[in-house]
Amino acid sequence: MSEASASPDFRVEVKVLDPRVFAWGLPRRHSDLAAGVDLYACVDDRLVVPAESPATLVSSGLAVYIGVPNVAGLIVPRSGRGHGGLVLGNAIGILDADYSGLLMISVWNRRAAGTEPIVIEPGDRIAQLIFVPVLHPVLEVVEAFSSESVRGAGGFGSTGLAARTGEPRAGAR
Repeated sequence: MSEASASPDFRVEVKVLDPRVFAWGLPRRHSDLAAGVDLYACVDDRLVVPAESPATLVSSGLAVYIGVPNVAGLIVPRSGRGHGGLVLGNAIGILDADYSGLLMISVWNRRAAGTEPIVIEPGDRIAQLIFVPVLHPVLEVVEAFSSESVRGAGGFGSTGLAARTGEPRAGAR
């Protein structure tokens, strides 16, 4: 991956708290167009995550300080691991710009009970960190909204399921 694809004006401070990260490699994108940097499992021994067991916190071995008011970090599963059943216990982790402590990864095995556990070895890449812009709006309390939309208050399934027409399929709510 080329250094040219990085944003030179945007810097994030990373403190390595577990020296094994130096041997495994500092967080980085593995292709020029990759969205996130990989995070390693800083566990002392093999971690066995049984199917449908409670979420487990795993150290990344890093502290990350963004320090920019309109940026946050999202901790998300790696797609290959997620497809295999390893997902985050909280779906997406939020790394606020003012947090500077140890970055922990909540892992959960979503496979059905009774199936094979997921094994995480020290140094496995188990999640990725993506940096995203954040808006901080002024919240205004109103009696009624300033304009109406076609959708209105229609929620879950209200826009239909069928492709192209937007009309609900038979049996859909």
